[in-house]
Amino acid sequence: MLSVQKPYLVLVAALLMSLSLTACGNTKGERAASGGAIGAGAGAVGGAIMGADPITGALIGGAAGAATGALTDEEQIDLDD
Repeated sequence: MLSVQKPYLVLVAALLMSLSLTACGNTKGERAASGGAIGAGAGAVGGAIMGADPITGALIGGAAGAATGALTDEEQIDLDD
């Protein structure tokens, strides 16, 4: 039977929860929050896969995602509405 370590389950759960927020964000604050969550999840998973500290990856990814969300305008997002 496949044995999965608990930290990886937590990281996968965090990534899945953050991906559920990808469609959220009409205001700069909403885009910063959802971008931060998505970036944190992706950074944690990326850090774990690369053998680095997942918490450091989550912090860097979250900061990058939040900054990207805060610096974009609603007009820059093309969702084919």
